[in-house]
Amino acid sequence: MSSPASGDEPRILLCNDDGIHAPGIQSLASALDGLGELSVVAPTTEQSAVGHAITVRDPVRAHREEFEVPSGPIPAWGVTGTPADSVKLACHELLDTPPDLVVSGINQGPNTAVNVLYSGTVSAATEASILGLDSLAISLCEWSEPQFEVAGQWARRIVMWALDRELPQGVLLNVNVPALSAEDIEGIALTRQARARWEEGFEERTDPADRSYYWLSGTFVNLDNGSETDLSAVERGYVSVTPIQYDMTAHDAFDAFDDWGWDESAEPDTSK
Repeated sequence: MSSPASGDEPRILLCNDDGIHAPGIQSLASALDGLGELSVVAPTTEQSAVGHAITVRDPVRAHREEFEVPSGPIPAWGVTGTPADSVKLACHELLDTPPDLVVSGINQGPNTAVNVLYSGTVSAATEASILGLDSLAISLCEWSEPQFEVAGQWARRIVMWALDRELPQGVLLNVNVPALSAEDIEGIALTRQARARWEEGFEERTDPADRSYYWLSGTFVNLDNGSETDLSAVERGYVSVTPIQYDMTAHDAFDAFDDWGWDESAEPDTSK
């Protein structure tokens, strides 16, 4: 991130995947009030679990929204697209100047382990990172009756750190806050993404017209016993901060392919 010029307020763009009217993004904006020039560009409807989808065959529209923080109204647009669309449109068309920092959230529900791949919240921050901007995603690990105040307090603290320092190029922060009171949170932990998967299935149902449809359900399975993971940190009452990147190359796996014989004239050994 290029730091704001001396005396200039940092420009902070807010986005999410729960939609521009979700309580999480309102809590985030209120929590960050006073840290810089805030603007909001977010989907008009819920876009949870859309991942990094972008709209390529339909028009994307944006309209102004009323959005207020304690200090007064801030610029806001609702976008008829995905979280990644929203960040792209904000940076290329809607904002006069690109933001210094993009903050996505506060998501309702955790974005730990494999959920990072599905999350529209994380993807909004990832899109910002692809565009060369510092970014972070913030999630509250609670699905029912979420209370965003404590997550907002931690968001403000981490954003202040991010504005004071530069993130490594191509790296964003994925933050998960336990659903605890401020007094019960143990602190903050730098973590890695846990290994996990969903054991899924589809339940076949019938609509009123006697047509079949399928409803996805599943059980989350933690495959990682490490104490330094995002899942472990949240379970122990810590705010988890995981540096992630959009470069998905398995750099540590290169040696495993040394004996595959990549010569075009070589034939694979099928006798094994």
